[in-house]
Amino acid sequence: MASTTPVTMTTTTNRMLPGTRALRTFEAAARHLNFTRAADEVGLTPAAVSYQIKDIEDQLGVVLFTRTSRSIQLTPAGAVMFEATTDALDTLHRAAGRARKLTRNAAHLRVSLSARFATNWLLPRLPQFRAANPGLELSFDISDELRDFEADDIDVAIRVGPLENSDLVARHLADSWRVVCASPTCVTTHGMPKNPDDLIELPTLVLTTNAGPRNEWRLGEAVVRVRRYHECTDSEVIRNWAVLGRGFAYRQLWAVAADVREGRLMQINKPAWSAPTPIHAMYHPNVFQPPRVRRFVDFLHAELARRLPSNAEDAAAFLSVT
Repeated sequence: MASTTPVTMTTTTNRMLPGTRALRTFEAAARHLNFTRAADEVGLTPAAVSYQIKDIEDQLGVVLFTRTSRSIQLTPAGAVMFEATTDALDTLHRAAGRARKLTRNAAHLRVSLSARFATNWLLPRLPQFRAANPGLELSFDISDELRDFEADDIDVAIRVGPLENSDLVARHLADSWRVVCASPTCVTTHGMPKNPDDLIELPTLVLTTNAGPRNEWRLGEAVVRVRRYHECTDSEVIRNWAVLGRGFAYRQLWAVAADVREGRLMQINKPAWSAPTPIHAMYHPNVFQPPRVRRFVDFLHAELARRLPSNAEDAAAFLSVT
């Protein structure tokens, strides 16, 4: 009688992959290694985040996190999924940006710029631009950070200050002026600084960007690195802190002109403590710039050259024309 060898039959079932919302939750949890912080970011409760992670683990048939009473850590399988999820979400985000740009009207211009530049400088002059370009639609992405042009569907960004490391093409539009300012209450409390080095130990307010805190201030020919500072990524918060008397700020003159005129802030040691800072239009290097972009940038270049002061002595006069 012939012997038979038992054969084990296995079947492979295509497992359902998690949806993008669940993957977004997993990516946040893996990046923070904290369900509560991930919940705050994605707009869920910590319990809902924990449930979604467990559901992903059940779908994939792997454990993504080791959990203790005090912390969570990625397992080796979780680390693999985290890297792949980050890449996949970034690819989808960029593809969505490209898709929006393809379907966007050719006369629709997307501009990224800071809130203060938009409010204090650009918006009062938009009627003039619209009158000269009646068929052009404008939409604004308001941020102090430099956006991802492809993923965020940006045509052009306007940035004030030293250029950070970037692969973008930059066109210099004009020079603005940075000044030291503070509220009368702040000056009464801490005294009027007479020398640049006095600011090193005084309370100051510093804008933070992707390149780090901007705590190096050029005051005429001197450069001071302030040490006692509160920092924030939002320039409007910095302005509000200055008005409230929290410290000395180093701001664009056009951004605080109304506050200086109306007495909420005072310019410190003018015009000596002033320094020019560049304003640039920034473009994606691999994208042909359509006429709508060129018209907008040319308008800004002409207006900035006409309106902004060209030296420290003329900077004070800017308060009466903005």
